[in-house]
Amino acid sequence: MNKILLIDDDEELCELVSEYLSVEGFEVEAVHDGEKGLNLAREGRHSLVILDVMLPKKNGFDVLRELRESSKIPVLMLTAKGDDMERIVGLEIGADDYLPKPFNPRELVARLRAILRRAQNELTEASNEKLKVDEIEVSVSARSAKRNSEEIPLTSVEFDLLVILLRNAGNVVKKEDLSLQVLDRRLSPFDRSLDMHVSNLRKKLENDRIKTIRSVGYIYTIE
Repeated sequence: MNKILLIDDDEELCELVSEYLSVEGFEVEAVHDGEKGLNLAREGRHSLVILDVMLPKKNGFDVLRELRESSKIPVLMLTAKGDDMERIVGLEIGADDYLPKPFNPRELVARLRAILRRAQNELTEASNEKLKVDEIEVSVSARSAKRNSEEIPLTSVEFDLLVILLRNAGNVVKKEDLSLQVLDRRLSPFDRSLDMHVSNLRKKLENDRIKTIRSVGYIYTIE
């Protein structure tokens, strides 16, 4: 059973989410302030963290920022409906995905299962494949990426994006395909999370090789 850590100060919401997720086969531990949530998340007893932005003692962004200093545990952030800035900031500092409040419990379950599938695939990845395009080198099995032999700190989603783009270097990869392979869901017109992950990846690579092909997708260019 996957154990979920829910960090949200809305106790009624926590109770409803816990009941729904338990029916879907999850075990949920809920806490209601950022400091306690961060301490529990660091213990490594959970498969995934659901993290609200507005929290007492320590807000969700600070919790995520400090958690990412020592842990790669998957994090789904709960953001305010229509607040694009919250989503952008959350993805920039290492959230795996986001879900705006109020949300449909069925969509929450779908997002959780998609994130956990990706995490499980990382653990069971058996490929010894290595990719090298100019100064960027990737070891798929070790899930490590380097630029000129220097480690690049990538999130899980950013790493998966890079692998797909390098495997197809010189060719356009459709956004629809990237969304299915990396986020495990179909691309929707108003979901900007894929674009944000690509933007973050560009910044970390410190080159201008990932180009946007308008209305189509992305290409990792080669010299």
